[in-house]
Amino acid sequence: MASKMKISLAWQMMIGLALGIAVGAVVDSSFAQTYLQPLGTLFIRLIRMVVVPLVIATIIAGAAGISDTSKLGRVATKVLCVYAITTAVAVAIGLVFASVIQPGVGINLSTEGLQAKQVTPPALVDTLLDIVPINPMEAFAKGNMLQIIFFAVIFGFALAGLGERGKPVLKFFELVGDTMVRVTNMVMHYAPIGVFGLMAYTVSRHGLQVLLPLFQLILSSFLATATLVFLVLIPLVYILARVPMMKFLRGIFEPWLIAFTTCSSAAALPANLAAARRLGATKSIASFSIPLGNTINMNGTAVYMGVCSIFAAEVYGLDLTMVDQVTIVLMGVLAAIGTAGVPGAGLIMTTIVFTQVGIPLEAVALIAGIDRILDMIRTSINVVGDVASAVIVTNLEGDLGKEPYVEGEA
Repeated sequence: MASKMKISLAWQMMIGLALGIAVGAVVDSSFAQTYLQPLGTLFIRLIRMVVVPLVIATIIAGAAGISDTSKLGRVATKVLCVYAITTAVAVAIGLVFASVIQPGVGINLSTEGLQAKQVTPPALVDTLLDIVPINPMEAFAKGNMLQIIFFAVIFGFALAGLGERGKPVLKFFELVGDTMVRVTNMVMHYAPIGVFGLMAYTVSRHGLQVLLPLFQLILSSFLATATLVFLVLIPLVYILARVPMMKFLRGIFEPWLIAFTTCSSAAALPANLAAARRLGATKSIASFSIPLGNTINMNGTAVYMGVCSIFAAEVYGLDLTMVDQVTIVLMGVLAAIGTAGVPGAGLIMTTIVFTQVGIPLEAVALIAGIDRILDMIRTSINVVGDVASAVIVTNLEGDLGKEPYVEGEA
């Protein structure tokens, strides 16, 4: 009887979210900052603790698990193409919805006194060169995910080339990956408390009234991301992988909820791996593409950049030309890679885009007031795009559903 009454982790997190909103609406912000925010900060620190070893182990095992090196190159090419195409489409959808809804028109929000840190966009060649770590151990210590992923892919590729001699090392990383998934599952038992603390602090600090003047911006972002999911990602999954909509939605619910409540795609990484496997992705492709997508496949953030660019331009009375909008699309794709190792990536990426098209950077400080709400929307869609890509590429390789998923595996 007790097992029947057990509440799933997803529902526990929903309860934590609801309680956090209710408590945050009645407690003082200083109380929330002192006593409730640390609950959420502890959860984020626990997640950051497990991400690097989990990513290293799963990507090495995933790359090395594709013993056919030509197939590994083919899979990597397909994964990157899907990421680039869906990210470009996401930015375009954000631009279209913001242009129709016009979230910045008629809003009289003072930008006097607002300041945003000037960010110089890195040159493309510097961005590409910075992917290669000079010292892999330094990249591990600093948590530079692009450099970690690059090293892990190269290491896995070389390990695959060793054939039978490399099997013991491959087995080691598979075991490390399985162990880190178990560690992460242990951490996730604390997630409902962490979500409660994060939401209570956010609501107490900003108050529900902060949403009212910028409601159209939030609405534009929500509608654009919903369109991306239901008119782009789900149809692609059905057409290219023959996975029905309801099966896909049920499969991604848990990682989506984790990302939505925590604003952390890293927190959703283990659940995302499991979701991709349950939907039929092979272990090697899921282990390769999901951690990679966790860093560079930012569909939700791409929508956010498109919407915020139009919003900021309207607030300042600027007309974005077609060339400006194409520039925003291209910069959105590049920024997803170029700023992956920068804290506060969403706002930093937007700052870089604003600089390219001449939008005053003070607009970033204006958007920052509701960024937590926008972050919940964009991060949850980022993880949905990762699972969709893994399932699509697996089916393009003709392997969908050929490896039954065993609960608890990496």
